[in-house]
Amino acid sequence: MTKNTYKKGEIQQLVSLAQNGDIKALEELIRKVQKEIYAIFSHLCERKEDVSDLTQEALTKMAKSLSQLKDTKKFKSWLNQIITNLFYDYTRQKQDKFIDIDEDKLHQIKDKLGCEPGEKCLFTEIEKLIKAALLSLPKDLRVTIVLREFEGLSYEDIAKITNTALGTVKSRIARARIKLQQELKDFI
Repeated sequence: MTKNTYKKGEIQQLVSLAQNGDIKALEELIRKVQKEIYAIFSHLCERKEDVSDLTQEALTKMAKSLSQLKDTKKFKSWLNQIITNLFYDYTRQKQDKFIDIDEDKLHQIKDKLGCEPGEKCLFTEIEKLIKAALLSLPKDLRVTIVLREFEGLSYEDIAKITNTALGTVKSRIARARIKLQQELKDFI
């Protein structure tokens, strides 16, 4: 996931307790991973409503199928698999290109940086360009590059999560990087 806000063994312990019926542990587990799931979906699709819906659906699927997870050490990969599958299902249903820029999110970033009204905030412009370039990628390239660059997963983990051959994962990441460089060539 994105930056962990918890200790290494803490999630494993919460998963184990939740699997044994501890509702408080399940609630704590959900609280700990919710922001990270949201962050992943915000990189994969643009509409804030879709990101929220997919996050809730991922949390629901996680809670319902947690008992099926055999090895608590593999929770992160298992959860990323749920997220990836939901995203693929969603894009098949919507046939959406996800190219609209979420202006609210960009304004929040600009506000955090202290850009004055009327002052052009360079970071906001860069954010828009990167987001648009990322969202212009085909979904298979977008998923692999997000899992690699934003989630820091290994090629092997991405191959397992996406149920794709290792060579294909490497190729997709390379193609995604090339396409992103081409999209952003005037700015990097």
